[in-house]
Amino acid sequence: MLELIQETAAYLKGRMHTQPETAIILGTGLGSLATEITEKYEIKYEEIPNFPVSTVEGHSGKLIFGKLGNKDIMAMQGRFHYYEGYSMKEVTFPVRVMRELGIKTLFVSNASGGTNPDFEIGDLMIITDGPRFPDMSEAYDKELIRKANAIAAEKGIKVQHGVYIGTQGPTFETPSEYKLFHILGADAVGMSTVPEVIVANHCGIKVFGISVITDLGVEGKIVEVTHEEVQKAADAAQPKMTEIMRELINRA
Repeated sequence: MLELIQETAAYLKGRMHTQPETAIILGTGLGSLATEITEKYEIKYEEIPNFPVSTVEGHSGKLIFGKLGNKDIMAMQGRFHYYEGYSMKEVTFPVRVMRELGIKTLFVSNASGGTNPDFEIGDLMIITDGPRFPDMSEAYDKELIRKANAIAAEKGIKVQHGVYIGTQGPTFETPSEYKLFHILGADAVGMSTVPEVIVANHCGIKVFGISVITDLGVEGKIVEVTHEEVQKAADAAQPKMTEIMRELINRA
């Protein structure tokens, strides 16, 4: 595994002419941030040794390097999911490569279903913890959360806070499953993020995570949902999520 990580990192270093310490996984709801990256250059996943290829609609497949404000960054446009048939080692492989490249802070986003009755579709939820993290006393960096809260207050953007639980996917939850996850302490549920965050913490990378609530798993508010509707709700929330993330990256 280490040899594969080093081989991939060596290939990327040979094509990189910047030295970012900040990485972003451009999950659902954060795709528009890619358009704000300046001085950028891109490398397709298919060109990178040992890299998986994203197969999910709405997820492009390339690494983007450049500047966001005054910060050198690298961004994954398209992530990998366990339900696509990849092993957890493959899902989290890019995070280990990031560590080899010198990344110190990782920003992640996702679309999720809200189980908290106080949530509405389109809400942004700053992730504060996760019940499936083993021995992760600070899986999401408290200082980054504090800065994000300050930015949201400055910009007049409403944010929620809560626990995100990750499932295998690719199915949306039944009403009974939503109810169970809420009983377990989850405020939102999705099919990504957890593996990357665990590995990032293992690698010593600080993490900030944010979810856009794209559907509700709350009794009395549950409606039939499709992947297209999730994307539509995420797209509507993109400007707010992008504004918080852009400013946070520059202050981190």
